[in-house]
Amino acid sequence: MPMPCIVSPTRTSSSDDESIMELGQAMEDLPTPLLLSTFAVSVVVCYVLFSRKRAGRKTAPLPPGPRGWPVLGNLPQLGGKTHQTLHEMTTVYGPLLRLRFGSSDVVVAGSAAMAEQFLRVHDANFSCRPPNSGGEHMAYNYQDVVFAPYGPRWRAMRKVCAVNLFSARALDDLRAVREREAALMVRSLLGQGSDALPVPLGKAVNVCTTNVISRAAVGRRVFAAAGSEGGAREFKEIVLEVMQVGGVLNVGDFVPALRWLDPQGVVAKMKKLHRRFDDMMNGIIAERKAGVTPDGEEGKDLLGLLLPMVHDERPVAGGEEDGITETDAKALILNLFVAGTDTTSTIVEWSLSELIRHPDILRQAQEELDAVVGRGRLVSESDLPRLTFFNAVIKETFRLHPSTPLSLPRMAAEECEVAGYRIPKGSELLVNVWGIARDPALWPDPLAFRPARFLPGGSHADVDVKGGDFGLIPFGAAGRAVDGSSSAQVAAISI
Repeated sequence: MPMPCIVSPTRTSSSDDESIMELGQAMEDLPTPLLLSTFAVSVVVCYVLFSRKRAGRKTAPLPPGPRGWPVLGNLPQLGGKTHQTLHEMTTVYGPLLRLRFGSSDVVVAGSAAMAEQFLRVHDANFSCRPPNSGGEHMAYNYQDVVFAPYGPRWRAMRKVCAVNLFSARALDDLRAVREREAALMVRSLLGQGSDALPVPLGKAVNVCTTNVISRAAVGRRVFAAAGSEGGAREFKEIVLEVMQVGGVLNVGDFVPALRWLDPQGVVAKMKKLHRRFDDMMNGIIAERKAGVTPDGEEGKDLLGLLLPMVHDERPVAGGEEDGITETDAKALILNLFVAGTDTTSTIVEWSLSELIRHPDILRQAQEELDAVVGRGRLVSESDLPRLTFFNAVIKETFRLHPSTPLSLPRMAAEECEVAGYRIPKGSELLVNVWGIARDPALWPDPLAFRPARFLPGGSHADVDVKGGDFGLIPFGAAGRAVDGSSSAQVAAISI
């Protein structure tokens, strides 16, 4: 019978016993505060090491991206055309890019598939806008529909716009305004063309589209007719300055240490311009309340539809806190000016430019107009559904020349994982609309102006600009998308 194996304890030598006793004596001699501090530091170090080891096993990596500068991050690398720089970076680092704008984490979606992940799969997590100087100092401290925090208040404001500005009824109410301004532009161009001098086409288009937006917003023209400038000059200056300042990137938004310095002077301009715009709107509202309405203006305007809500204090989303205030009304009108005017005029100018550069495409468009409309009258909006080739021209222009090459930023409410990468909480999201629309994997010969790709039987016949296809999202997609119906219609009738 085998004997059991018994392991006896290892005996320590006398020298070991002496060392242990000396160490114990040394510990007893240490002051109590120092002993506690040493113990606390040891615990913290062990916890940090354990946490890092555990995080390394379970946490996904951050998206790739170029190294940035101290303090400023990648801001100095952006250059003058940020969308083009970011597109070049995605060819190196992949369709999901991570950057640092000062102290802000920024992720860039550079492909349609990546845009869909953020804007459809993770839309709820990216429904908020990051804080910025424009929303604070220009947009009535985030009380507009563009920068307002996502929630019941924002949904109420969006509903007001959807019903009173972008619905089929609202668009139809303003049809006469759009057609009249287009007719005035044509007459102006014909008159200037007889002088054998260069015709400022871009200016004429801007006048037309700005007047359409201003009449839709407040019932008056920004650019008054010849001989009737009146108070329109001040109105025009304010609107044009609002659009200019609204497009400036403020370094202070990304580097908190520079915010109070305002090195570009952007915040000071915003505050001054906000006061001018607010004074102008207060004057217009006071006139409306006194019963003064614009003379000779057709159709309804947004201000006229909103003021009864303010006066009657009617809630728009099932709660007293959701009632429309005068400040809300002014913020919505500001949004309409900034977003609508630049978008429409940019698309019209680029459409005309591409038609002039491509005589064969221009000839096809003229032949369709002759067949559908004839030469005895101007185009009306009722003709647009039958102008298939013309609509394809506009879609192709939206693809090649989006008025907003980079989407308005969104912000991650919580940490999430996208395409195997970790997106930290608070990260700002930019979608490169310009780069996606030039992706050769989606668009054969992407740099060529080819309206035929949108015609029946073409490679993208079923694609529209409403945000359903992430390869073409000039107005964004999902919950924060901007309704582009009005801009598209104004562009078509102007061309």
